[in-house]
Amino acid sequence: MSAQENARHSMMLSAGFRPATGTMDHWNLAYVRVEDYLRAHRIHNRLHQSRLIQQVLARAALRHAGHPDVSPTVLAAEEIEAAMDLWFADVLDERGQPHERIAVDGRVALVLCDGPSNWPYAFLDEQVLPDDFVQAMRAGVIQAGPDMAVSSMVPRPIDLGPIPEAAGETIERFAKWPMLRALLLWLGFAGILGVIFYATR
Repeated sequence: MSAQENARHSMMLSAGFRPATGTMDHWNLAYVRVEDYLRAHRIHNRLHQSRLIQQVLARAALRHAGHPDVSPTVLAAEEIEAAMDLWFADVLDERGQPHERIAVDGRVALVLCDGPSNWPYAFLDEQVLPDDFVQAMRAGVIQAGPDMAVSSMVPRPIDLGPIPEAAGETIERFAKWPMLRALLLWLGFAGILGVIFYATR
């Protein structure tokens, strides 16, 4: 991080952020990571972005006071992930679902409805969200098919019909009588030669 960027983030954090543990450099790095994470979700509104980062870092600072050996960046990443899980679960009405499903459904729905552009202050907002935003998010959720059911399958013999059976018996007879097999091969060869002879006359 350049000295100019470091100073800019220090000014942003100094307004209302006074962590009891950790250095300012560590918290500036955590700030940058959360900012990048929000940008990855297309949250480019700087005012809304700064407000969310302050909230995330404030919660991370409370945890860091009890666990000063953990990196502020790690704690901040965990806080933003947890906040998104809770928010997506509330918006999509998916409380109690596994993290993986909430994370996928939420991000897909946010992209499909173009939430950051159409509702720039809605993302992770703890206030009452606009009804049209909630409806657009829920409409974008991928609907899974019916639950899979476990069934038992008993192996059955494959019925290939009479022709393969007859062919199998013929091959077995040829295997038992090698002279008969050789005779049939020579007869077939002679027949082919005869066809060629009469065809070229």
